[in-house]
Amino acid sequence: MNGINVTPTQILAGVGVLLVLFWVWRSGARRAKAAAEATRSGARLVSLVGRVLFNAGLILAVQWVVIAHQGNRWLLLAVLGLPALFAAYALTRALTVTTVDTSKRGGRR
Repeated sequence: MNGINVTPTQILAGVGVLLVLFWVWRSGARRAKAAAEATRSGARLVSLVGRVLFNAGLILAVQWVVIAHQGNRWLLLAVLGLPALFAAYALTRALTVTTVDTSKRGGRR
């Protein structure tokens, strides 16, 4: 019978090669995942900027119409004050530092 003779050194070399190939495959997958996440983040930023500009233009158009055709002082106050309230709320939420204090004692969730 013709058997295949493999020495322990050859087995260790084969396992080493398999580990290196696995390591290279995993690092490539991680790099691809990081690149995809960076692309998604960039797309989200562009999408957010577009939505902000559209909404700002819409608010500006409504304010311009109300100011150009002045008639009711309360309407003017509402048109100028309501967007200011939304902007103040968004800025306050964005600039407020909050912490989440969780207690590990008691074991309850």
